[in-house]
Amino acid sequence: MSMNLLRDIKQAYANLSPDEVRQEAMRPVSIGIVAANENAYGVMERYLAPGDLTADKRRRALSLIHRVSSMAKPTGFDFVLYEEGMTCPTGSFTFYAADPKRTLTNVVSARPELELPLARNFHPFRDVVISRIISRVSRENAMFAVVTALPNVVPNALELPWSIGEFATDTAFLTINQIRMSFLISAASDKSVGYGDQKGEIATIIAGAFGWRALARELVGKIPLGGGLIPKGAIAYAGTYVVGLSLERYHRTGYGLANPEQKVAYKSALEKGKGIVDMLIATMKKPTAV
Repeated sequence: MSMNLLRDIKQAYANLSPDEVRQEAMRPVSIGIVAANENAYGVMERYLAPGDLTADKRRRALSLIHRVSSMAKPTGFDFVLYEEGMTCPTGSFTFYAADPKRTLTNVVSARPELELPLARNFHPFRDVVISRIISRVSRENAMFAVVTALPNVVPNALELPWSIGEFATDTAFLTINQIRMSFLISAASDKSVGYGDQKGEIATIIAGAFGWRALARELVGKIPLGGGLIPKGAIAYAGTYVVGLSLERYHRTGYGLANPEQKVAYKSALEKGKGIVDMLIATMKKPTAV
């Protein structure tokens, strides 16, 4: 059984391209900022390029931020941030100084193709982007677990990153998608991306493909999730979510979640996964409009 899973994972490696992730993260990005006075410009610059960064990283971030006169029409930028209270043209974003995370969320929600370069170059974007990556990949894995149990149902809530038929087993898909997540989180953390650079992370994920199944069997009997599809999807969600949390911690601090922390996080994610799978199933069962 274990050898078959390893074989399936090895074959599925062909679906992964760390080069694409690396290139996406290295995409040039340029932000225009518009404010009414020097102080407001400084607030935006200090938030996007905080003083606790290393000199090189702060210099790099500042080089990508460009002040634009409030009298000028900004052009040539990936997007423009306007001081709160100023008229914000369509396609631009208001910078909420009292709630800057709201600004970051608005930007990455509207411009998801900029997630990785923004997180790599601007530290404040990192938490928002990595959180989105973990949630998105966890939902993909939950959906895959559900869809493979309902072969006649076509998913219309989310797009899966790969064709279902490319994978021999559920566990191979879930594992490969977690490795893909590790590439994305590493890129967003401004770290090296690739099989060689991340061999420790990848080995841990593959080993976890067996360990999480054992933990899932233990917990599913203790937590009342209901029968059938919900436990399967919720377990896929929770296992992936905890892998993502551990990867984020590793890139931020140099070490991942300890075993007790993993178990606590897994139980919490399992409950969250139940609600998400409920919604996915309800959405997939809705008749598609003709």
